[in-house]
Amino acid sequence: MKKGTIVLIVVVVAIIGIFVWCKNSYNGMVKSDEEVNAAWSQVENVYQRRYDLIDNLVSTVKGYAEHEQSTLQGVIEARAKANQVKVDPDKLSAEDIARFQEAQGEFGQALSRLMVTYENYPELKANQNFLELQAELAGTENRIATERRKFNEAARAYNTKIRSFPTNILASMFGFETKGYFEADAQAATAPKVEF
Repeated sequence: MKKGTIVLIVVVVAIIGIFVWCKNSYNGMVKSDEEVNAAWSQVENVYQRRYDLIDNLVSTVKGYAEHEQSTLQGVIEARAKANQVKVDPDKLSAEDIARFQEAQGEFGQALSRLMVTYENYPELKANQNFLELQAELAGTENRIATERRKFNEAARAYNTKIRSFPTNILASMFGFETKGYFEADAQAATAPKVEF
């Protein structure tokens, strides 16, 4: 074989190798991005489940706790506010997730105040609908924690992929950006004070 033919074969093989690597890297980043978006959709799904349960819970409590209207109104307003905070799955920045998490936290606090009021109503505590809704809500909170964990895992895998060399070169060329994470509330770092 002539020297020119060997050089041509080497160049063609190198070009094909680079093309295959670029294609596989790009498709891998797209797949990871889609996994993050799917995980985010599941997070929104379980939060929506919580929103849907609240209407039934508030209606049940209304019948027993007529003079707790300010608490009920607070839950309704916090629910509406939390439902208005939308995050674009393609732009899951840390700031957007923090804003979403803050609205959800306010809603959770209002919901906690509602759950505390039921202690004052023995007939409400015995109401089967209320007990079932309370159990559903507890299950939903567990689902929220699970889906948030899954989202963080998907975001971590995606962020690792697009920040690793040499894939980071392609990621910056094609506009892949890091995704934010759900973080623990600041209050979670403080241990609760228990007094007897």
